[in-house]
Amino acid sequence: MKEIKKYLAEFIGTAVLVLFACGVAGQICATGVSGLIGTALAFGLVIVAMAYSIGNVSGCHINPAVSIAMLISKKISVKDFCGYIVAQFLGAIAGAAVLNFIVKDPSKLGCNALYNGSALMSFGIEVILTFVFVIAILGVTSKESNGNIAGLVIGGALVLVHLLGINFTGTSVNPARSFGPALIAGNLDGIWVFLLAPLVGGALAAVVYSFLSSDK
Repeated sequence: MKEIKKYLAEFIGTAVLVLFACGVAGQICATGVSGLIGTALAFGLVIVAMAYSIGNVSGCHINPAVSIAMLISKKISVKDFCGYIVAQFLGAIAGAAVLNFIVKDPSKLGCNALYNGSALMSFGIEVILTFVFVIAILGVTSKESNGNIAGLVIGGALVLVHLLGINFTGTSVNPARSFGPALIAGNLDGIWVFLLAPLVGGALAAVVYSFLSSDK
């Protein structure tokens, strides 16, 4: 039952992320300074809200890139990793489906897109953005004393990477967040980039942070 509750929390958290944050991104289209800041804040604020609501249940990963980093860091089991991934993708699909039902326009689901049509460039950008985001998470969650501020730091880190990445790829740093809207919109072109690059960035962050924090 405890595992089911954790997976349900991840499902809900990811659905909320897609519904609200991608919903904001799709409605204001991240155009101009105000649009960019508004979209970045939407993603960050959702993380803050979810961190302080479901964080004590599942850890509030709501992102396969975070989960793979936690797996490599030996903070979750392989079983939980698999359960989290399934819950996150299903949550993202559900969130995108609800959003599409509301807006009735697949072009306003906040989908990601390749930067200048380049898969290679987009892959590199997403790896860098995810690396920065995940290493911030690993750092702030490494000490229990940071528990009260962890949600704010993680939300702020997500705002930061969005401020840079929105004008390039729309900022994924989250395979589930990218897949849900793309599937519901019926546009999976280049989706492999947004599925794989964040996982690479998350894994790299885990390896680097482990080295930096090691006493050896």
